[in-house]
Amino acid sequence: MDVPSILGKITLFEDLPERQLQRIASIVIPKRFDKGESLFFEGQPATGFYAIGTGRVKVYKVSLEGKEQILHLFGSGEVIGEVPVFAGGRYPAHAEALEPSELLFIPRDGFIELVKADATLALNMLALLSIRLRQFTHLIENLSLKEVPGRLAAYLLYMSDGSGGGDLVELDISKGQLASLLGTIPETLSRILGKMSQQGLLRVQGRKIALTDREGLEKLAQGGKLAP
Repeated sequence: MDVPSILGKITLFEDLPERQLQRIASIVIPKRFDKGESLFFEGQPATGFYAIGTGRVKVYKVSLEGKEQILHLFGSGEVIGEVPVFAGGRYPAHAEALEPSELLFIPRDGFIELVKADATLALNMLALLSIRLRQFTHLIENLSLKEVPGRLAAYLLYMSDGSGGGDLVELDISKGQLASLLGTIPETLSRILGKMSQQGLLRVQGRKIALTDREGLEKLAQGGKLAP
């Protein structure tokens, strides 16, 4: 695994010169995870954080009843578990590989020493934590203020904007995982997809979803309701 090369592609480190990447690489521990393997568990001491070289990881919580709520899906170039590392606490959620993944584990103590010595790295970290705050604010807003059809519409619009595929979205997670991400269950998601399809908002073709009425989806995402 070419650690310095991977580090240069991580959002947190992309502005750093080669000499600084080499210093970070000196404390990194490369790790490989199989599909379904856990990176860390909720409540475990946060001894470091991870940068994703290849693969995908879900961060989630589990209710007392055993229901899973996906908080975020992470892919190549992103970091996981950095917030509790700097707070000196414990991981607030679970993390699990969704597919075979190569990650870089960055120990807390060594990284904090590097941050103290490098203002650029400290500013990058501050920017990343600000992004995390916005992401979780958006998640709380969706789960508390929007009904499931609105959450689904917002997610599909977001995916279509980010994929460059126009009005065609190809899901890269299972419908069960999508249901968990939206705070619902697969049966409810399937029912809502069917209803949205009947009303001409979208067309489902396996993992591909064509957004056939973008304006209608935007109204739904902004708090509108599905027709009865």
